[in-house]
Amino acid sequence: MLKLSQSFVGKEVLSLRTGGVIAVVVGAIINPDNLKIEGWHVIDQSDEKLILLASEVRDIIDQGIAVNDHDALAPAEDLVRLQPLLELNFELIGKPVTTGSGRKMGKISDYAVDSSSLFVKKLYATQSLVKNFSGGTLSIDRTQIVEITTRRIIIEDPTEKVKAGAVAPSVAS
Repeated sequence: MLKLSQSFVGKEVLSLRTGGVIAVVVGAIINPDNLKIEGWHVIDQSDEKLILLASEVRDIIDQGIAVNDHDALAPAEDLVRLQPLLELNFELIGKPVTTGSGRKMGKISDYAVDSSSLFVKKLYATQSLVKNFSGGTLSIDRTQIVEITTRRIIIEDPTEKVKAGAVAPSVAS
């Protein structure tokens, strides 16, 4: 099932052992190489900033994210393998989207995540005010992404629109 990114922010982290809330999600940790959520930044009951790794999640339900207990949360400095990704501080929201030919398509306003695999499946880009009157929000499937850099996301060039009344090319046999 696809869930929008904003459905994770503010979501409670629930302990299966105690049956209560142990933290609240404040942001996702996304790997830019494969667009997978590797974990979340959370704030626990004592206002400590911790990391919840995706591998520690037992289930994602409407009430929150279920984990075994508070031991599933770890300080960032304890997660040695995750340090390069944390140092990147990669954020999808607000990242500009351009085509391979350099045409500006907008900025990422949201994304949809497959709740079982935690891969980002769709990106949603808002266009500039002028383009917004005719186009609205642009939906980008992950298969259309050519490259992700620290500055922008490059997608395939969309097909050109055919003007009304134009004759389609025919295939001669």
